[in-house]
Amino acid sequence: QILSKGELQVSDKERQTQLEQMFRDIATIVADKCVNPETKRPYTVILIERAMKDIHYSVKPHKSTKQQALEVIRQLKETMQIERAHMRLRFILPAKEGKKLKEKLKPLIKVIENEDFHEQLEIVCLIDPGCFREIDELIRSETKGKGTLEVLSLKDVEEGDEKLE
Repeated sequence: QILSKGELQVSDKERQTQLEQMFRDIATIVADKCVNPETKRPYTVILIERAMKDIHYSVKPHKSTKQQALEVIRQLKETMQIERAHMRLRFILPAKEGKKLKEKLKPLIKVIENEDFHEQLEIVCLIDPGCFREIDELIRSETKGKGTLEVLSLKDVEEGDEKLE
């Protein structure tokens, strides 16, 4: 009876360690997904942890770390300059549906980097990762499987050293 329905007792120290680990995991996910919008450079995990402490974020042990990370990003936006790193996509659309579909996609696209229109419309652009599913479904339903969507990079960040003058 105890083995099948009983609960495991967890000591204070174990629970504290588990919460600290989740806190670190959430900060790592946030640091991985976000950039400073001005410099397009990623934030460090330590900086994110400090910011989370500043907004008094408390870890919820029964929610997934990814859900909590997205919640943290929303809360951090109010106190610091942070935004999700854009995804770079390429879509190739058939000529017939291309123009019509481009108008529907325009509000979801942040920056169009390259646009090519010969036999078909090819667009390379940056989007907010939150819009990916919506864009994917739009392209699938409108082109009836003829359009292709390709993820070129999951996050568009600047690498390397910044030059100071």
